[in-house]
Amino acid sequence: MQGMYKTVRRGDRQSRTMTTTDDAPVRFDTKIAVLLREDLETWQRLNVTAFLVSGLGSDRPEVIGDPYADADDTPYLPMFRQPVLVFEGSKETLAAAHARALSRALPRAVFTTELFTTGNDRDNRAAVRAVASDRLDLAGLAVYGPRNAVDKVLKGARMHP
Repeated sequence: MQGMYKTVRRGDRQSRTMTTTDDAPVRFDTKIAVLLREDLETWQRLNVTAFLVSGLGSDRPEVIGDPYADADDTPYLPMFRQPVLVFEGSKETLAAAHARALSRALPRAVFTTELFTTGNDRDNRAAVRAVASDRLDLAGLAVYGPRNAVDKVLKGARMHP
């Protein structure tokens, strides 16, 4: 049987979550993707990915699933309801993906190279604000939306190894 959606209320927000009634694999009609610049060091890739996906989770409640609990009923925070796919590409691929995400008005988060030198949210926002969209020195981009739209945004990128 195909998956169904149920409406879930979290505080003042309402979201739709995918449910299944059997053991069939869940196929989402949306995609969460992170595109990293290929020349980043390992610690930078991890840091950029963490920052980028936090933006999507805070702005799009529908991407967040239900809270977790273990067999002892120890509660854990909810996480994304679907996988996050991580890609990499050149600086040019990242710039093109950014332009396509903007043209499709998809929810997105950016991480610029300047953010590696700042140490707080206020300075991070000021560093991004200081540069025009087409001149951002992007280290990473996160995007969320319909699968086919996200695939088009990521054209030219490859799965992260």
